[in-house]
Amino acid sequence: MTTPSTSQMHALRSGADWLASAPPGIQEEFLTGLSEGALLALPYLFEFWAQPHQLPPEGEWRTWVVMGGRGAGKTRAGAEWVRAQVEGSRPLDPGAARRVALLGETIEQAREVMVFGDSGILACSPPDRRPKWEASRKRLVWPNGAVAQLFSAHEPENLRGPQFDAAWVDELAKFKRAGEAWDMLQFGLRLGPAPRQCVTTTPKNLPVLKAILSAPSTVTTHAPTESNRAYLAASFLDEVRARYAGSRLGRQELDGQLLEDAEGALWTLAGLEAARLSAVPPLDRIVVAVDPPVTGRADSDECGILVVGAATQGPPQDWRAVVLEDASVAAASPNVWAEAAIAAMERHGAERLVAEVNQGGDLVESVIRQIDPMVPFRAVRARKGKAARAEPAAALYEQGRVKHLPGLAALEDQMCRMTVQGFQGGGSPDRVDALVWALHALMIEPAAHWRRPRVRTL
Repeated sequence: MTTPSTSQMHALRSGADWLASAPPGIQEEFLTGLSEGALLALPYLFEFWAQPHQLPPEGEWRTWVVMGGRGAGKTRAGAEWVRAQVEGSRPLDPGAARRVALLGETIEQAREVMVFGDSGILACSPPDRRPKWEASRKRLVWPNGAVAQLFSAHEPENLRGPQFDAAWVDELAKFKRAGEAWDMLQFGLRLGPAPRQCVTTTPKNLPVLKAILSAPSTVTTHAPTESNRAYLAASFLDEVRARYAGSRLGRQELDGQLLEDAEGALWTLAGLEAARLSAVPPLDRIVVAVDPPVTGRADSDECGILVVGAATQGPPQDWRAVVLEDASVAAASPNVWAEAAIAAMERHGAERLVAEVNQGGDLVESVIRQIDPMVPFRAVRARKGKAARAEPAAALYEQGRVKHLPGLAALEDQMCRMTVQGFQGGGSPDRVDALVWALHALMIEPAAHWRRPRVRTL
């Protein structure tokens, strides 16, 4: 296969978007004008087809992290980066790297995804540069002599001894021994003038990933699942978005965002995902809880407004609650948040509005009754710190007695930053405060006063 000329390469690299949106006649004219070599090379010129997040940033870096949602094209980016490292101008010419480590969760995962996968190295390689798979030695060998060796993160000790000038690590966040495997790889990445590595992963709150991202020698690119929609089934995108939109899991697995749980958090991402619910069960009571801001200025905290329902038949250990809606509003005048809270009551048929009055006192009830004089209202006053009030509510989650409907991502972010030492985020945990007041009103206080009916005997 003949290498395209410089001018043709320039046209190919800069014209992908133009060609994709051009009328069929223009597309045919463009392709007809290419030389035979350029036309044969076109499917394998990744810089032509790639999206921005799939191309390595310029500059001096040691680690490139491609962080994205499921199906965002991360594997293709890693496979093409390996190609770019090992291939020379012609099939037998040496490239920048000659000894590459391919690190997957297991050998099987590395082989099936990184080597033989639909977006793996073999699928991406042109015929005259395609490496040969040596199964007995678990490695790829290119026509120019470059070698890529497979390793399993389950066996980090196997990385002792070998040395490399490049490495590709796929789905680091899945590794059960991620820290050990990463450390062993770093000791072996020591050949050549500037050894480099590419990490392709869906993010997860792991210490090793956070350490990699914070290193000065690390660069990152990022993309959500939708960025690769042209290569994904429309039904897949519709289904996962409908099911996970607005959840922390959706933001992690689809948007490719690194979501952190604060150290000592009362709630964690894993725990909240276990609390996911898709439909509302029968409920006996529904309340709207409000945590009003101290003032109505533009820089005030938000007003937390949570709608929570509960099924409270039988003894307290059988009671269950469901968080139905986060109706919180941005910093606004008292009339605005009061109207929002009453509107939430009407939407869900809530029996009572519960509001904290530590800061506003009688003014809180006065504002609410200006909107609806007959609203069932209960004032609550905090006598403990936020963390102490939240602990009984967190215990209900640990017991599996509170569930979440979709669309509560902002609330869940605050929950994962509430620790036994206090709130570790910026501002006030207004949504969490409202949630805690609702659960106290529905579950915690009634349980404290519940008594099993006495049975008379004759």
